[in-house]
Amino acid sequence: MTNFKLVIQYDGGRYNGWQRLGNTDNTIQGKIERVLSEMTGHAVEIHGAGRTDAGVHAAGQVASFKINTAMQPDEIRDYLNHYLPQDIGILSCESMPERFHARLTPSSKHYTYRLWCSKLPNVFERRYLTLWDKPLDLDAMRKAADLLCGTHDFRAFSSVNRRFQKSTVRTIDSITITSNGGEVRLDFRGNGFLYHMVRILTGTLVEIGAGERDPDSILRAFASQNRQDAGITMPPQGLILTQIQYPGCR
Repeated sequence: MTNFKLVIQYDGGRYNGWQRLGNTDNTIQGKIERVLSEMTGHAVEIHGAGRTDAGVHAAGQVASFKINTAMQPDEIRDYLNHYLPQDIGILSCESMPERFHARLTPSSKHYTYRLWCSKLPNVFERRYLTLWDKPLDLDAMRKAADLLCGTHDFRAFSSVNRRFQKSTVRTIDSITITSNGGEVRLDFRGNGFLYHMVRILTGTLVEIGAGERDPDSILRAFASQNRQDAGITMPPQGLILTQIQYPGCR
């Protein structure tokens, strides 16, 4: 049995997220598993590195699966791209060591959140941007972002269920905030992110940039571990899972 790794991009706008759900087949995982199962003649389960929410996109999602096949990785890639919907694309397929697991072994994850802060429309990229019509103090946002970096308990910056989440401690390596024309982009890099965490971190920073909250509210949220002390949950369409990295892999 061969262990395979896929690198996947998708427009999540019309899907109910990555994870296969019992009440719908309209998920990214479900679509890929269906095509792989038809290819092999038996049920195939794949494991994704990030369980993106409904409406969230990916430029570099990673998934792994094990099958018995004589097909070469490029043939599997081409088969998937032929039968998958056009808003899901397989960038690469390669065989991996037995112990590789897309969800369990990443060393870092990179998410990007894109804001459109111009009064002018952005017709061709509107599906991948969140509109924000208030002025933003980017310097204030960058100073606040420094408070979020490092190893912390991010329970207040997530929508996790306390009964099912064993640990809410995560490490954020960097948060980079850049501006280009009408777009403000926030790039988050860390060892892992909780449910809704990037969208809530973005909402907190945006509220600080708009003067609606003070940077010290981040410290209060860390101390209280109360979701109400953090910012809003930003809409999903501006969020992109940009890249997953693994030890020893480029």
